[in-house]
Amino acid sequence: MKILVVEDEFFLRTILEKKLQAEGFETVVATDGQEALEKIVSEKPDLILLDIILPKKNGFEVLEEIKGDPYLAQIPVIVVSNLGQEIDIERAKKLGVNDYLIKAHTSLDLISKKIKEIKTKLPT
Repeated sequence: MKILVVEDEFFLRTILEKKLQAEGFETVVATDGQEALEKIVSEKPDLILLDIILPKKNGFEVLEEIKGDPYLAQIPVIVVSNLGQEIDIERAKKLGVNDYLIKAHTSLDLISKKIKEIKTKLPT
């Protein structure tokens, strides 16, 4: 399973990438919203871990573009963000995210668990 990690914070991006690779996932990274959109098209990930606060294009803009494309809209997205306001969570859910995790309250193990839950629901 290939996972695109979209995160501009070096430390968190590196930890996520190493944790996912240790669990047998292939990872691709993007550090801003524009790069994320390019990698989604070129790498065709099976799942996207998406931050909301990003340079160039924010996570909401990325979601709007993903969900506006019938092919890309099928890719599951888990938001992992510091934005924890109800309005932000609702906006992301309306844009079709599979889950919304708040960084300050989320362990790496929980992120892995959520990925595995989605993986079991994907067609093989």
